[in-house]
Amino acid sequence: MLIANLIFNNPGSAQERRPAAAGTFYPGEAQELNSEIVQYLKQAGAKVLSSPPRALIAPHAGYVYSGWVAAYAYKEVRDYRYDAIIIVAPCHVEYFPFAAVYEGTAYVTPLGKVAVDTKLARECTTQDGLVRLAGNGHTFKQFARGEHSLEVQLPFLQIVQPNTPIVPIVVGTQDWQVLESLGRQLGKIAQSRNVLLVASSDLSHYHSYSECQKIDRRLVAALEKFAPHDFYRGLVNEEFEACGGGPITAAMMAAQIAGANQVKVLKVANSGDVPIGEKSQVVGYLAAVFYQGQSREKHNATLGEKKSNPGTLDRPEQLFLLDLAEKTISAAVHKKPLPSPATIPERLKVKRGAFVTIEKRHDLRGCIGYVLPMKPLFETVIEVARLAALEDPRFEPVSVSELKDLSVEISVLTVPEKISDPNIIEVGKHGIIIRRGFYSGLLLPQVATDYGWDRVTFLEHTCQKAGLPRDAWQDKSTEISIFSAQVFSRESVE
Repeated sequence: MLIANLIFNNPGSAQERRPAAAGTFYPGEAQELNSEIVQYLKQAGAKVLSSPPRALIAPHAGYVYSGWVAAYAYKEVRDYRYDAIIIVAPCHVEYFPFAAVYEGTAYVTPLGKVAVDTKLARECTTQDGLVRLAGNGHTFKQFARGEHSLEVQLPFLQIVQPNTPIVPIVVGTQDWQVLESLGRQLGKIAQSRNVLLVASSDLSHYHSYSECQKIDRRLVAALEKFAPHDFYRGLVNEEFEACGGGPITAAMMAAQIAGANQVKVLKVANSGDVPIGEKSQVVGYLAAVFYQGQSREKHNATLGEKKSNPGTLDRPEQLFLLDLAEKTISAAVHKKPLPSPATIPERLKVKRGAFVTIEKRHDLRGCIGYVLPMKPLFETVIEVARLAALEDPRFEPVSVSELKDLSVEISVLTVPEKISDPNIIEVGKHGIIIRRGFYSGLLLPQVATDYGWDRVTFLEHTCQKAGLPRDAWQDKSTEISIFSAQVFSRESVE
């Protein structure tokens, strides 16, 4: 075993990250390691979910303490195949004010190499520099302590997701701006890619057995609300503890953006639950998954879309509208006649509500639309594209010099429907209209996902948009309507 430890503690080249925890946190010999994980998975029993998880939470303590808990999460992904797995872990060995995406080509464990998807790794970085390619938290000097929180997840993945490439990310801070930037970026990727997100975290540390259970129950209650910002606030206010609270927050936000709407806690335990554990000072562990499940009220899930939605636009129809909006904006800014297409797809002649959003280098530059289906869809897009460019009261009119830096997003709406139960609202699917008296406000579905809001926060911000108190949605005199939107841009279509 000494020889094995010496080999595995060699950090290796900058391109291949050698094990730092083999022989200590988990077995350093391949056959023993494989057998131990297989046994944990067997003990965890059958799968609970009938659909593939978008993200999971697993502990990162020594396997003798937490491996059996981690197996409850990993068994849920065993029969599915992902194109890549993005692992987000905290750093225990150094502080740095960003999230470090590993810049090498592989992580190594006793079970072999785990290839890094280097192209996807670069896509995970952000322009604000808060998520960047770096060796922080990944690389380490020979005989120095290396970070274990990400590494201990890999042998499980090598068993349940063999040959699937990874993107290793170590977060060096719990700063909200970093977590939000990371969560949004990973959410955008997970919207269009078949990726699994893994958040590595233990829970409360070094309390008595009973105190640990109390603290961890508070965390579970917060987690089950599926509200990233509220969960983060609980961490900051020390209502509960999690050394990987930052990774959990980012993964929750990303999963929500990608369409997950439910969380399932599979197992909660602590180090006092194993035979060798003592109960005076314990560490808490959790296995959980985020997934896309059925609406809470199935009969309301379609929101009358069969009668109010003429159908989802296909790719050629989306490209037609994007081209139309772009030509309209250019013509309006140049003070030329607006486009008048000779041939129009039949479905675009149906009356639909729509919004056109203009961004300049990812910053909002204008957004105007019609909620109700007053005109044929192609005419609606022409009109609101012109208005968004020239008459959004929040901005100066778009100038000719700005045109090259603009991008367009179109939201095609279903007919709004009044609801009596706000719990019907699904973040990421529904937009909200709040009305009371002469006051009204609307927010599109993508606003909530872009900001990582939960349902309540979404309702509160819609109330603010209407000029009402944040809690006005709870007043019986307030009218709440919801709608769905098909949202597309050049980036999503092409």
